[in-house]
Amino acid sequence: MTATYDVAAIGNAIVDVIAPAEEGFLHSESLVKGSMQLIDEARGVELYGRMAPGMETSGGSAGNTIAGIASLGGRAAYLGKVAPDQLGDVFAHDMRAIGVHFATAPLVGGPATARCLINVTPDGQRTMCTYLGASTELTPEDVPTDLIEQSAIVYLEGYLFDPSDARRAFAKAAGIAHSSNRLIGITLSDSFVVERHRGELMGFIEGQADIVFANEDEVKALFQTDDFEIAAAKLGAITNIAAITRGEQGSLILAGANSHRIPADHVDKVVDTTGAGDQYAAGVLFGLAKGLSFDVCGQLGSMAAAEVIGHYGPRPEKNLRDLAIAKGLLK
Repeated sequence: MTATYDVAAIGNAIVDVIAPAEEGFLHSESLVKGSMQLIDEARGVELYGRMAPGMETSGGSAGNTIAGIASLGGRAAYLGKVAPDQLGDVFAHDMRAIGVHFATAPLVGGPATARCLINVTPDGQRTMCTYLGASTELTPEDVPTDLIEQSAIVYLEGYLFDPSDARRAFAKAAGIAHSSNRLIGITLSDSFVVERHRGELMGFIEGQADIVFANEDEVKALFQTDDFEIAAAKLGAITNIAAITRGEQGSLILAGANSHRIPADHVDKVVDTTGAGDQYAAGVLFGLAKGLSFDVCGQLGSMAAAEVIGHYGPRPEKNLRDLAIAKGLLK
């Protein structure tokens, strides 16, 4: 069956607040540099009041990836829960304005739309504090059968392994996808997610996932080893396709017995690493949906990641399709 969408993603619908910060600010606020920690609404209000002036943009890991796919010219859909409030309206408008199908019913009578407070140090590293709010209220009823059946790849955000209803939504999506001969991809999202849900994640990867995205720290945390090559080989052995990012060292794509080492694209100055992994996934997923080679998929991922770390914000500012055509990756 021909797919209506190249990729449909399920994730936490979050509005990002991004601001510059000095190392001392992280220390004074007891924030672990480069980490993501969950906070409640009260802590969110307190921290927001102490942050430097910044920018607000619709985000969420899978939402950022879908924005990248749309920028590459892909046909994209998104499932995520917002509240009927100002930030929820902003999120929905932003997704639809870039051509993404977004029709999840808003949450009525529950918590506010999620937001992520991101402090970016001078080296470009981002430290995230996230109030999940309405985003955790996604349920299996929010997963339409026809949308999953019409999507070549269904991409799942590991952060949603925290709420049990969202995990059941994942299971529903995976079941529909596989019965329709569609592919299931998942990103591990964060080392802390891996530590909290290692057993459940491992079970999902072995039993449901066709494509797994991780960074170096996440894959080592998953297999509880400090040896990257061992961890990567173990991941490659339990899934069809593993795509692992390594920052300046580029990335590694494993597919069966084949491995593809992809160099990182050069960036004159790293401004903000927010969204780097999300945009890498966008390039790879777009390439896979279009039947491109693994090397080209990886190069699209490196290109998209390089674009987004050159400016503040987790979504592309330049048209990724134009960049890919200029580099000879797309026609």
